[in-house]
Amino acid sequence: MWGWLYLMLSIGFELAGSTCLKLSEGFTKKLPSILLFLFYGLCFYCLGLAVKTIDISVAYATWAGLGTTATVIIGIIKFKESVSLKTVLSIAMIVAGVVILELFA
Repeated sequence: MWGWLYLMLSIGFELAGSTCLKLSEGFTKKLPSILLFLFYGLCFYCLGLAVKTIDISVAYATWAGLGTTATVIIGIIKFKESVSLKTVLSIAMIVAGVVILELFA
């Protein structure tokens, strides 16, 4: 149970780090640049704790898939990035892959 909590925290910190990466504008903004290293550090710390009890294949696939999906959604909502049918289908395939992995892991 703790492994899954750490995995979700890791995904949350990864999202915060990715958002700060965008906000840093190529490391020209000081605060977002500092925060992105903090958030990515916490992200990998929590991911390391998660893989103590979750298989690395399941944990990493879940982390990458849900992180990518959420990052795309944040990009569309917060940064007004364009959305296309290709984007929606790609995200749907990522989510389907994570669900299938979880069902058969």
